Amino acid sequence: MAEQTLTLKNLRIAARARQMARLRESLTVVFASKTAIVGLVMVLLWVLVAVFAPLVTKFGPLEQDYLMINQGPSGAHILGTDHMGRDVWSRIAFGARTILTLGPLSVMVAFVVGITLGLPSGYYGGWIDETVMRILDAIMAFPTILLYMIIISAVGASPFNVVVAIAIGGAPGIARLVRALAMDIRTREYVAAAKLRGDKDIQIMLREILPNCRGPLIVDFLLRIGYAAFYIGTLGFLGLGLPPPTPDWGGMVQEGHSRMFANVWPVLSATLSIVTLVIGLNLFADGLREETMRYQ
Repeated sequence: MAEQTLTLKNLRIAARARQMARLRESLTVVFASKTAIVGLVMVLLWVLVAVFAPLVTKFGPLEQDYLMINQGPSGAHILGTDHMGRDVWSRIAFGARTILTLGPLSVMVAFVVGITLGLPSGYYGGWIDETVMRILDAIMAFPTILLYMIIISAVGASPFNVVVAIAIGGAPGIARLVRALAMDIRTREYVAAAKLRGDKDIQIMLREILPNCRGPLIVDFLLRIGYAAFYIGTLGFLGLGLPPPTPDWGGMVQEGHSRMFANVWPVLSATLSIVTLVIGLNLFADGLREETMRYQ
């Protein structure tokens, strides 16, 4: 009994050691790239702003002061106020919460759908592959922003519908990436060994193929969060994003672009917020991709 307890303890220690080794390896890849570090810093700044939004703002995002309409930066309002007297910095900070919630959430949903379709398609091939790919090709034939506009126009603007629209638009590309990776990995020796052991197909796909796809999928995930942030802003500008008065960077640009000659700060602040977040995510993903390919 004592020997079994000792063995279990040793196994747990070994498992923790392997986890720490993988974490150190991941951090080494990140910090080896200056591009990835710059992107990570830019993204983390926005994450901190979103998390601590109530602490870094003096006013609520919906709080109005009709005596301070269209004011420039001041001690009380560091980025000025908009056409309704709302604090621009407060709306930017709370808008970061919106975009950093909906963006990753929509991409995660897209990945679940894309992996569910792409993994069996690449593993089995044949008529399953042909059927799935032709359906996805039909979806991809639509320009991305047009597809989003059609979906949102049909079901209405809401956070849930924005997530669904971006997931539908992103899933085909993810499925094709997973399919290509699965078609390559299914020919490896460890997959053949799993088949000889008698593992079921679902076990082989989830235990052998999918974990070995994680490198390209992580990079693609980060890139797609940037794309999702951009499209959320674009839908907000077109009036198809989050319904007002929800703090939304794209909605801020849409509300303020016709009043730019009176007050440029709401539009400029929201635009620079979208740009810096998307650039940060892209730099982080590009840096990871460069370092990952270097170690292959």
